[in-house]
Amino acid sequence: MSTYPGGYDPAIFPEPFSSAYRTHLQHLKLKGLQPKTIDAYARAIRRMGDYFDFAIDKLSPTQLTHYFSDLVASHSWSAVKLDLYGFKFFTLHVLGKPWSSPNFIKPPKVQRLPDIVTVEEAQALFAATRVLSYRVFFFTLYSMGLRLSEGLALKVADIDAVRQRVHIRDSKGNRDRLVPLPAATLLVLRRFWATHRNPELMFPNRLGGLKGAHAARTPLDRGGVQKTLHQVAIDCGLKKRSPRTACATAMPRT
Repeated sequence: MSTYPGGYDPAIFPEPFSSAYRTHLQHLKLKGLQPKTIDAYARAIRRMGDYFDFAIDKLSPTQLTHYFSDLVASHSWSAVKLDLYGFKFFTLHVLGKPWSSPNFIKPPKVQRLPDIVTVEEAQALFAATRVLSYRVFFFTLYSMGLRLSEGLALKVADIDAVRQRVHIRDSKGNRDRLVPLPAATLLVLRRFWATHRNPELMFPNRLGGLKGAHAARTPLDRGGVQKTLHQVAIDCGLKKRSPRTACATAMPRT
């Protein structure tokens, strides 16, 4: 089973992109970056490779302008920045070239309060999510107030049923924290785990289907989770500014 970010084995890409992507992953690991950063920078290069027919070693300023203009039209500024940082890392450590575009993009400075999702809206969102793994994942985030990356990183061993708490590892600021575990969430997680019985991951990826989930070595794909939540929120009529963050709002613990 693949252990590459997002489950994408470099061998599936054409050469020479495949070799360059493999080197990119090696440098990401050697530099000691956090798993979520590795995943984001790896995804950035895959996305750029797909856009430029897997030829990204000699991109001109005009090509980059077109790419990031298209990207900002379809993704958030945070995603655009991550792609830029990922390409900067690729340029420096894989291509061995100096970074010459430090001010290539400049997101607007805005301050917004987080969107608040009511319990009724959350329940509608859960009911409209047909895929079991996504439905349980969204419920887990909402019921415990977890970030997306924290939910994806959950391990079976992190669930402490006796003390009714969950150990969140490598959270914001590279710190661990303990989160109360609602009884309803524990029951849902137990039932969900019984469907895949992965010995390590609470939310194994879906690349191999239900049969492959037991042996999966990577969690659910971040992009797939975000895309699904975004679509379900639209289907439910949730017109929040950022439906992808809808489940990161804690409901009262009971």
